[in-house]
Amino acid sequence: MTEFGSPEQTPSLTGPRRTQRLGAYAVVVRDGALLLTKISPSGYPVGYWALPGGGVDHGEAPHDAVRRELYEETGLTASAVRLVDIHSLRVIDHGRHDAYEDYHGVHVLYAVTVEPGVEPRVVEVDGTTDEAAWVPLTDVAALSTLPVVDYVMERLADYTP
Repeated sequence: MTEFGSPEQTPSLTGPRRTQRLGAYAVVVRDGALLLTKISPSGYPVGYWALPGGGVDHGEAPHDAVRRELYEETGLTASAVRLVDIHSLRVIDHGRHDAYEDYHGVHVLYAVTVEPGVEPRVVEVDGTTDEAAWVPLTDVAALSTLPVVDYVMERLADYTP
C-alpha cells in the first residue's frame, strides 16, 4: 500500500504535471519510402519510429530547427523546406519516467527535399535517435510509430510535389 503523500500519490492529488513542447519535423519522401528515425533509450517512447525532428530551441526559428534536427538525426542536409501543416497532440497519462503528466505537443510539419543518393546516418552522439532509415511506405503501418507519423501518412499527398 502506498503511503499518503508519497511521490506515487502526489500526482493524483495535485493533478498531472503540465508539459508543452514545440517541435519541428521533416517529412521526407523519396522513391516510395519515408525517412524515419528510431527513438533511443535516451528518448521517449523507446523503440518507436518518428519523423526526423525535435524541439525548437529558445529563440530558434522552426524553419532553422527542422534543418538542424534533420542533420543531427540523419546526417542529411535539406535542399528545400516547405511549411505544410501543424499537428497538435494532448495526452494526459503516465509518460517519461512514469510521471503523470498533461502533455501538449505542437508539431510544425515541413515537406523537405534532400540530396538524392545519400543514405541516412545518425550524427548526434548520445541523443534521442539511434537509427535512421528509409522505410517503404507500404511498411510504415506495421511499425510502432508516434501519432504524428500516422497523421502525416493520412495526408501524404500534401508533402509531395
